[in-house]
Amino acid sequence: MSMFFEYEVRLSGLDVDGRGICKASGLLNHLQNAATLAAEDGGFSREVLVERYGAFWMLARSRFRLSQPLRYEDKVTIRTWHRGGRAALMYRDYDILANGQLVGESVSAWVLASLETHKLMKLGTIAELQGTGGGALCKTMTLAKLRQPGDLVEVERRPMRYSDTDLNGHVNNTRYADFACDAVGMERLSDDRYLAELQIGYLAECRPGEVLSIQTSGLGDSRFVRGVDDAGKPRFEAALYFGETPV
Repeated sequence: MSMFFEYEVRLSGLDVDGRGICKASGLLNHLQNAATLAAEDGGFSREVLVERYGAFWMLARSRFRLSQPLRYEDKVTIRTWHRGGRAALMYRDYDILANGQLVGESVSAWVLASLETHKLMKLGTIAELQGTGGGALCKTMTLAKLRQPGDLVEVERRPMRYSDTDLNGHVNNTRYADFACDAVGMERLSDDRYLAELQIGYLAECRPGEVLSIQTSGLGDSRFVRGVDDAGKPRFEAALYFGETPV
C-alpha cells in the first residue's frame, strides 16, 4: 500500500522575490513543513522520536527541480512520502503542483541521530516507520555528494546571526539556499531565466557568531557555491542550474 501526505499553501509576499517568483528558501521551507506534518501524521514526529528513542532527524541533502517558476499567489500542493529503509539514510520524495498542475519534484535525504551523542542510528529501530512508505510512488533519484570544482573564488564573508537560527539553535536548513542565491547575484537574473534546479548538501551545523567564507565557481546556467569556516572546514555546498522561463 502506498502512503502519502498532501500539504497545500498559497504563496504569499513572504515567499517571493521582487519579480514575484518564489525564492528557493521559500520553496524549501514549504517542503520542510510538509515533511514535518507528514512525520506527525505518520506517527514518527520529532516529539515521538525524542521521547521514545532519544533521537532526532537531520537533513543531509536536498534537491528540487521545476519545469516553471512558482509565482506569487500560486496555490501550491506538495504531495510527499518516504521510501522507508533500515540503514542510516532515509529518502523523502515530493511532487510539486501549482494550481493543480505538476510542475516539479524534490528529493531529500535524512539521517536519524542520537540526541545524546549525535551518532547515527539505524532506521530499523523505529517501529513507527515500518509499513508507512510510499510504495509504488517512490522515486529512484538518489543524492550523491556534489563534485567540487577547483576554481572557487571567495565572494563574501558571511556572519551567522540570531535571525538565521531555528528551534535547534543552529542555522536553519533553508537559510543556506539564501546564502547560495545571494552569492550568485540572483537579483541580477534576467526575466527570461529562473532557478530550475537546486541541490544543497548540509555538511556541518553552523551557529550564531560563526563566519563563513562564501565561495563560488561557474558561469551562466550552472553555478557552484560552498561555505567554509575559518578552520577550512566546508559547512555547506550547493549547485544551482538556471533554465529558460516558459512563455
